[in-house]
Amino acid sequence: MTSRARGRVPVVAYAAHAVGPEETPLRIDLVVIHTDRLEACRAFYTGLGLSFVRERHGTGPEHHAAVLGDGAVLELYPANGRAPTGRLRLGFTAPAAAGDAGRRVLTDPDGRTVVVTPA
Repeated sequence: MTSRARGRVPVVAYAAHAVGPEETPLRIDLVVIHTDRLEACRAFYTGLGLSFVRERHGTGPEHHAAVLGDGAVLELYPANGRAPTGRLRLGFTAPAAAGDAGRRVLTDPDGRTVVVTPA
């Protein structure tokens, strides 16, 4: 663990993330990705161990949703003329599978960086 100053606020850097002097009580509970490659992205994230269900809210577009272990939801929506979600880096902790060589840095079908760290 190392400590460094960024401006006047000290930042403590841990192995996978940095936190300020006090951790916030907020947590991410929803991540939405808009993509032109909906099925390819669904297959990619399914390959990481996520289980998706098809959803539609009201008159909105059909999309895929997966609930993560902490209750957060990852949704994959078709871009449908919207700008696809661009630069984004996601990190997941997953149970280690037989033969896992440790932390893996992958790229999803849209070019986003996805880091998978064994639990």
